[in-house]
Amino acid sequence: MKNPSILPLAAAALGVLILPMGIAAAQPGAPYVVVESGQGFARLQDAVNAIGDGMGTIQVGDGRHTDCAVQGAGDISYVAATPGQAVFDNVACEGKAALVLRGRSAKITGLVFSNIRVPDFNGSGIRLEKGNLTVSQSWFRDSQQGILAGVDTASSITIDKSTFTRLGTCDGPGGCAHSVYIGDYGSLSVTRSRFEAGRGGHYLKSRSRRVAVLNSSFDDTAGRGTNYMIDLPGGSSGRIANNWFVQGPNKENHSAFITVAPEGKQYSSAGLVIDGNDARFAPGVNWESTFVANWTDDAVQIGANKLGAGIKRTDRR
Repeated sequence: MKNPSILPLAAAALGVLILPMGIAAAQPGAPYVVVESGQGFARLQDAVNAIGDGMGTIQVGDGRHTDCAVQGAGDISYVAATPGQAVFDNVACEGKAALVLRGRSAKITGLVFSNIRVPDFNGSGIRLEKGNLTVSQSWFRDSQQGILAGVDTASSITIDKSTFTRLGTCDGPGGCAHSVYIGDYGSLSVTRSRFEAGRGGHYLKSRSRRVAVLNSSFDDTAGRGTNYMIDLPGGSSGRIANNWFVQGPNKENHSAFITVAPEGKQYSSAGLVIDGNDARFAPGVNWESTFVANWTDDAVQIGANKLGAGIKRTDRR
């Protein structure tokens, strides 16, 4: 089953990147180049340190990269020289992620994060501890987690045209990791992105006060031991619209596609609108499920959604 309105492949998302002027002319040979100065570095951390508390762009060269970095300040853009060809593989700083971010802001464009695992089972492509984050045209695959964010109620996260493949795990003693797990952030926006073939946990879990999930796909057909497609554990306002959901046959919990406040109400969900979505089961799935499971009495606005046979529109839990 395919939806032609959804961007289905990471390669397609990565293939349309337009790079800022000056990147192509940056110093050749070094794997990391600070575009504004043209200075090249052998280590990503050195490039990050060179920008420091300022603002700058780091071009990441093609190939497999086995070093990582911690951004403690500033506003830094990390941009692939060739979209989809710069891969951070099997590497984590501070036992957390390939990029550990706690500066003012970070922008990630065209990068690939793969095979990231750490002892506490939270190995991520990106660990966001504070500040604004923008991710576009990037691919997170075959790791314990794609993006893990902490608490920063004054900041925002934007994810666009990105793909999350074979992520998540419930093997750790501390509970499940997820494809994307956002803590109590001011807002989260996910647009034109694809979630597929999860390996445990939820595809998208967000504790943010405001959420927008638009024009994206959640394909659980090849998932293993997965749970919800979208989990809003403390409630949220915003909009979930024009997405495509397919629930697969190998689930740890198949009782719902989208959940509202299953862990207790932190924020009101009366301003949450869910409409224009398409939800169905993969071939061979015969159980029943609920599209929107609501643990509160908030009047979530569920509009016109196309639901497959056996999927209840909503229920109160």
